[in-house]
Order: sequence, then C-alpha cells, then structure tokens
Amino acid sequence: MSTNHGLPPLTWLYAPGDRPEVVGKALASGADVVLVDLEDAVAPDRKAYARAATAERLTDLTPVPVHVRVNAPDSPWADDDLTALAALPGLAGLRLPKVTSPADVVAVAEYAATARGGTVPLYALLETALGVERAFDIATAHPAVRGVALGESDLRADLGVRQDAGLDWSRARLVVAARAAALPAPSQSVYPDTRDLAGLAASCAHGRALGFLGRAAIHPRQLPVIENAYAPAEEEIVRAEEIIKAAAREQGAQALPDGRFIDTAVVREACLTLSLARRRR
Repeated sequence: MSTNHGLPPLTWLYAPGDRPEVVGKALASGADVVLVDLEDAVAPDRKAYARAATAERLTDLTPVPVHVRVNAPDSPWADDDLTALAALPGLAGLRLPKVTSPADVVAVAEYAATARGGTVPLYALLETALGVERAFDIATAHPAVRGVALGESDLRADLGVRQDAGLDWSRARLVVAARAAALPAPSQSVYPDTRDLAGLAASCAHGRALGFLGRAAIHPRQLPVIENAYAPAEEEIVRAEEIIKAAAREQGAQALPDGRFIDTAVVREACLTLSLARRRR
C-alpha cells in the first residue's frame, strides 16, 4: 500500500486494462497512482473485456488511487467507458486522451458528475498541436479538471518532431498553463525505453528543470529512477528548512543571513520541497 497519501504523487504506472493480473501487480508496485489504460494499450477487439475487467476491479476501493485512461471522446468506445466506470467507488480519476477543446472536458465532467452524484477528478492529455495551443482554456474548462499532461508520442507525430528537444516549447507551454490555472505541476509523459534507465534519469532531470513534477511509467523498474530524479537533494532540503524557519520568525519579504531573498513564492516552493523529502523518511 502506498504510504504517500496527502503528499504530491511522483509516480504514475500504466497497466493495460485487458490484463487484470498486470493491474494487480501495478497496485502492489509502490507507484503512487495506477493508470489503467483502456485506450492505446488495448486492441479494438479487447475493449469490451478491458472495460468489464476494470469495472470489476473498481467496484471496491483499491490500496492506491486508480485512474482510468478511457478512450478518446470521438471514439466508438468512449460513451460505454464512461457509463461503466463513472459511478464506481474505486475510480479516483479519469484520464482523457486526445483532448483538443474545453468542450471535450466539460461534456465528460458533467456526465460523470451526474452518474456519480459528485465530482470525478479529470486529467486532460494534450496530444496534438491544437490541444497544446488551447492548454490554458482546457485546464480551466471545468472545476473537475485536476491536472493536464502531454501525450508526447502522438504529439511528436503530429508536429513532425525529429529530436526530443523539439518538444520543449510544448512542455514549457504546458507547465505555464497548469500554473496559470492553479493546477499542480504536470507530470512527464512516459519514457518508452524501459531498459534505458540512465536515459530515463537524464530525461527526468531535464523535465524537472522545465518545471514538471513526477512522471508516468510503463514498467515498475522505472519507478525508483523517477523517485530518485524528483527527490530533493540534501542541500535543497537544508535550504528549504532555513527558509521555513526564517519565514516563521518574520512576516513579509526578507533575506537570509547569506543574502538570499525570500518571499511568499519562495516559501511555497520550500514547503513543496519538504513535502517531497518526507516521502523518503
């Protein structure tokens, strides 16, 4: 069972919905959130089985939060996915793929709220140039939206990007949109090479520098690499503790003895650093 309730999630592990045994292993993997995939990981002739198996799993509460990536709004399976899952007690969130407009989000939010009799947290995946261009409008489309993320494989194809750096503008755009919408920092998209752990670590370091927080994974072996990449270093923890202590002594903007300036934004960042540090204690 996850021990990080109340702390920012760093690891989100995908598992195909038509393989219940893999979903079970994902729930025991130590990931902060399990993402059951009904979309790309499931062949068309397995969609109905994946949906039924996932609904059976989510009839009861699960040891860690489970989000379900349903099929895209314009697919022939989207309505059936929502009908089967929206009201289930074990559903902690819906991941909406290929979102291109606020209307995509509003329609799902309203349907899910009616089915459940309350809000179902929604996470919009932006996978096209149009989705990225509308990032802020999508992020603020409905109060049920709790996060946004990129689907980099589809976005790469849509943009015709040949090198990874070609996605950095879109990544920065997403980070800014999430912050402007008062949403948590987005998590990084999956790193597809499950054996290249050094490459994953370097990619996570780059994502952290851009303002991302945590990452989706497609194999349990990727989880500790993501955790380590996003965990604050000891010097970051020490600095955060100094900032919190200084802020407690005096209100308003001020400087530490070494000249470093602190204000409300710096204190907020220090609080996040200490929250992440508590995950490892």
